Amino acid sequence: MATLHVDIVSAEGEIFSGEAAMVFAPAKMGDVGIAPRHAPLLTDLRPGDLRVQTPEGEEKFFFVTGGVLEVQPHMVTVLADSAMHGDDLDEEAAKAAQEAAEQMLAGATEKQDLEHARMQLVEAAARYKAVQKLKGRKG
Repeated sequence: MATLHVDIVSAEGEIFSGEAAMVFAPAKMGDVGIAPRHAPLLTDLRPGDLRVQTPEGEEKFFFVTGGVLEVQPHMVTVLADSAMHGDDLDEEAAKAAQEAAEQMLAGATEKQDLEHARMQLVEAAARYKAVQKLKGRKG
């Protein structure tokens, strides 16, 4: 079976490094699936879940807040703004962050505050959706 090497890194350090049969990522213009020998690609990432399927069939789940995805025929590199293992996601904290971002957006009056609140809401909503998705897989 053909594989590709995957590196997921953020400012906090290396999150994952290993072989994969397939990678699914939240690209800015829509989700992408990357298999071995994929055409080279460079794209921005939006907040969302990133999945790595190992050659053994195991699925590793991560959450990224954004960043850049680089694809080469036998290598995928994710330079994430921030990333965490799916198991580290906290449902209550994600829900609270989403509610706080919604309140911030409702109270924003200045253009700069409004834009910041929108970005916070997009990230918080994506984090909560990722928690829900992971919860559904475990249940």
